[in-house]
Amino acid sequence: MSKALVVYSGGQDSTTCLFWAKKNFDEVFAIAFNYGQRHIIELSAAKKIANQADVPLTIFNIDILSGVSHNSLTDQAIEVESDQPDNRPPNTLVEGRNMLFLTYAAIFAKANSIHDIITGVGQADYSGYPDCRNEFIQSLNQTLNLSMDYEYCLHTPLMWLDKSEIWKLADDLGIFDLVRYQTITCYHGIPGEGCGTCPSCKLRNKGLLNFLKSRENG
Repeated sequence: MSKALVVYSGGQDSTTCLFWAKKNFDEVFAIAFNYGQRHIIELSAAKKIANQADVPLTIFNIDILSGVSHNSLTDQAIEVESDQPDNRPPNTLVEGRNMLFLTYAAIFAKANSIHDIITGVGQADYSGYPDCRNEFIQSLNQTLNLSMDYEYCLHTPLMWLDKSEIWKLADDLGIFDLVRYQTITCYHGIPGEGCGTCPSCKLRNKGLLNFLKSRENG
């Protein structure tokens, strides 16, 4: 029986990955993190959706990210930038987040005899986060294998998809409405279309509009 672990947040991308995993593996588990994020309500969405999907969800607290990383997601005193800067990553970048999440996930996976780990990172249509790049995932995969003497396979089903294509994948998986209305991608923690002004909402809603147009044009 094949088993997989999904790094889960309750957002659009990780929810799409959760159901992609259910289609491709016999048994699916999910892991989520409370790292002091301002949109911590996403974990409530994660619990609800994981329950609907009949996927066991484990949530871990990682205090280090809010203690040492100064960014608008873990520091309420820093306003979330509404526009993407040209000369640097946005101030929503939480340094080392994906590396830490995947390391925790790998430890959890080995303890539960899981080799396949799924994460919703992607570089085709992203916010300039260096830890969303394919090069990083491949490097970390090798490092995890060596560090724990265990064969992992890090899956990134969204790596080369833009947001419109991710909406299409959700539609193909039969979860379009669930993703559209129940997930939380907004940095301010507003479900569905969100606040409409933060970079995450702009990217999500632009992709949704493009997908709906393409679907209408058939």
